[in-house]
Amino acid sequence: QVQLVESGGGSVQGGGSLLLSCKASGDIGSRYYMAWFRQAAGKEREGVAFVATGGANTGYADSVKGRFTISQDNAENTLYLQMNSLKPEDTAMYYCAAGNTYGIVYTRGNSHYKYWGQGTQVTVSS
Repeated sequence: QVQLVESGGGSVQGGGSLLLSCKASGDIGSRYYMAWFRQAAGKEREGVAFVATGGANTGYADSVKGRFTISQDNAENTLYLQMNSLKPEDTAMYYCAAGNTYGIVYTRGNSHYKYWGQGTQVTVSS
């Protein structure tokens, strides 16, 4: 079992940047595929950025491609989301998630993510 704690959210003007961090309680490098999801008020949770077990492969939602970068520091057991050129529509609660379903090393489906953080709020003003 792994516990996840997000930080780095806040309020920023459109065009600004934020770096989200997700500290894991255990070794994430070779055991978990990970992702960032977000949920805006009144909307369903959506996947934003994904990284395969080990960190070699990444993927992004079309809405953030070219603006957001997911990365992980295995030595620090920390997942990051660098968010640049932020837009008001990026406003949401952002969640870090991890999964280790047997046979899966990369997935965009939130049903395969077993462990979730408590979330960190990102608010982008126009």
